Amino acid sequence: MPSEECFVYITLPGQTEPVIAGRYQLDTGRQGTAVGQFVYGKSYLSRNDRVEFDPVELKLQVPVFRTTKLRGNFGALRDSSPDAWGRKLIEKRLGNVAPTEIQYLLNSPDDRAGALGFGLNVEPPAPMRKFNRTIDLAKLIDLADQIVAAERDPDAPKPAGADAEQAEALLNAGTSMGGARPKATVEDEDALWVAKFSHPDDRWNNPRVEHAMLTLARSCGISCAESRLTTVGTRDVLLVKRFDRHKTEKGYLRSRMVSALTLIDADDSPDTADKRRKWSYLLLADEVRRAATASQTRDLPELFRRVCFNTLISNTDDHPRNHAIVAKDTAWSLSPAYDLTPNPMIALERRDLAMAFGDWGRYANRTNLLSQSERFLVSQEEATRIIDGMIETVGASWYAVARQAGVSERDCELIHSAFVYEGFSYDLNDPTIATDDPEELPTVGNRM
Repeated sequence: MPSEECFVYITLPGQTEPVIAGRYQLDTGRQGTAVGQFVYGKSYLSRNDRVEFDPVELKLQVPVFRTTKLRGNFGALRDSSPDAWGRKLIEKRLGNVAPTEIQYLLNSPDDRAGALGFGLNVEPPAPMRKFNRTIDLAKLIDLADQIVAAERDPDAPKPAGADAEQAEALLNAGTSMGGARPKATVEDEDALWVAKFSHPDDRWNNPRVEHAMLTLARSCGISCAESRLTTVGTRDVLLVKRFDRHKTEKGYLRSRMVSALTLIDADDSPDTADKRRKWSYLLLADEVRRAATASQTRDLPELFRRVCFNTLISNTDDHPRNHAIVAKDTAWSLSPAYDLTPNPMIALERRDLAMAFGDWGRYANRTNLLSQSERFLVSQEEATRIIDGMIETVGASWYAVARQAGVSERDCELIHSAFVYEGFSYDLNDPTIATDDPEELPTVGNRM
């Protein structure tokens, strides 16, 4: 049985240097079944300032944790693993299309999300390789300008080195990287930012549209990650400020962070009815209530506002990876919103979010929003007020906000059908609407 292991480190609240916390082992059987084991170190458990990795699965305890889910991975460790773009880079560099989860962890940069780190020694070292590592924004822009100049003029010198290679990969992301969206962590203005580049297959200018949606969400009273736009080479780039890093004189403080996917113990791909049932805002609200006891009266109504906003902009990519809780100190709370994107569709009667949130499942509809608002600590009266206010704000200002963010007239035309679509206002309590099955499309609808 092939076996791999690595040490897991954590940067504790208020600290800037990691300490060893435990050991992760991955065993693969002859039939390909992966079994993961994690154990907290005794020295870590004896610390007065120890903290759990997550509030669901890897709570502080002595016995060994075991799992066969997620290719033998644990949710909190998976959340520290690179995203699709980072994985593609690692696969390309290693010449291996199927690295193990441990290989992804060991070969990813130390600017990963959250407070965890991974290595092969008891003393926390740097990762084996730093692919897609943090780069200074000004340097990235300069390198990109040189690369563009070299492409236009064969006699112009082309920059070399790891940073230049990273810049070129971001600028020239193509089909070899599949659908992975190019991104990198950059440092600017004493903070870390996620730089999100467009992809050749994009239908519109994604960086500008996403920046507009984050701006629009703030105007709807939603707490969002800070964002701004810049240009790298000839490409528009969205910068989203990391909310799990805080700069100090000694370095960066790190907040623990786990995705909603981990919090609700769900799979990345809900390919069965049982797995699909776990993709639920209602389950997420229950878990937030348990994990964020001190902030639940703020976090749950905030989560409800985000569901409302997603329905009104047709953000059907609101999967559990796009929600998270964070802990800067010892207490967990809902993270700022991020990854808000519209999805204009032809369907006018029904659109579904990725996660269920009411009596009619995932149906992006006003009646459905009202049906379970109390689970989010929001009364029917308050929910009605929130929805009405958000309808007015989104309907009246999305275009102006988008244009102010530099979204072209053409792109506004492409995305306009995403906002306050017709089926949102259907009264699902009307007996003429065939919606007994929450996954079925309504056949008739009355406007509310």
